[in-house]
Amino acid sequence: MEIPHRTKIYVAGHRGMVGSAIVRNLLAQGFSPDDLIVCTHDKLDLCNQQAVQEFFAREQPSQVYLAAAKVGGIHSNDTYPADHIYDNLMIQRNVIHAAHLHDVQKLLFLGSSCIYPRLAQQPMREDALLTGTLEPTNEPYAVAKIAGIKLCESYNRQHGRDYRCVMPTNLYGPGDNYHLDNSHVVPALIRRFHEAKVNCAAEVAIWGTGGPMREFLYVDDMAAASVFVMDLSPETYRANTKPMCSHINIGFGSDFTIAELALAISVTVGYQGGIVFDTTKPDGAPRKLMDSTRIKSLGWQPHTELSDGLALTYADFLKNRRIDF
Repeated sequence: MEIPHRTKIYVAGHRGMVGSAIVRNLLAQGFSPDDLIVCTHDKLDLCNQQAVQEFFAREQPSQVYLAAAKVGGIHSNDTYPADHIYDNLMIQRNVIHAAHLHDVQKLLFLGSSCIYPRLAQQPMREDALLTGTLEPTNEPYAVAKIAGIKLCESYNRQHGRDYRCVMPTNLYGPGDNYHLDNSHVVPALIRRFHEAKVNCAAEVAIWGTGGPMREFLYVDDMAAASVFVMDLSPETYRANTKPMCSHINIGFGSDFTIAELALAISVTVGYQGGIVFDTTKPDGAPRKLMDSTRIKSLGWQPHTELSDGLALTYADFLKNRRIDF
């Protein structure tokens, strides 16, 4: 990739799973640390509009990857719905508007597959957005992410910006949060099976029936896809999207039941006990498989199989044990 002269790239959320993977990808492609702008939450609260404006005025980035978000699994979304909708709306509003005011022409917003209706036709195409009722367990988060897409599209239409949106499937990998209740399914299960192995537990209980199907994408594949989409020429991006349906799905291409995922993680961890399902807990949407035809037709492909990705993620858990509330 040819690196533009004096490019300054702001990666919002650089310490999160996706943001840190984007930083790794950019460095591997030849950018230097001096080309990248990063800032920790204790120094910049992205929910604070004035602070964000001052940050953009001082740093003057030429590109933005908006990977910062308030995220979590079913329990977190159900327990803290106000946090999920408020924090994400404020982060998106502040960063996207500041980018525009400070003449940042290129921005990439990372959304989520939960933007699609609960019973959307599978695999889910980009044009399924706003065609049905959302999954209730994470509706506030989904509404915030939809608003982020529409912010980007509106600034493009009104101000001629080149603000792009990618919608990843369920992500996992190094840098994830391994909280038992508030994290996503893969890191939560890795920790649960690990602790069961260490404590010689006879069985591990999994939320729900085990029947819902999910697609999983290793985070470094997602980072590569994000940079790939950001690097598309404006003509190519516009030719493959619509002004009011401009997001691009990023998925692996196949899915697994939660029961199959649990078994795969137990094997990765080396747990030899039983697996039971707590059917009093919610399942979430019955299936979430992305139609990634658009990005694959443009030349991107994922490379990390689930078994390999789980092994890398478990190694990260053993090394870092990040457990955020």
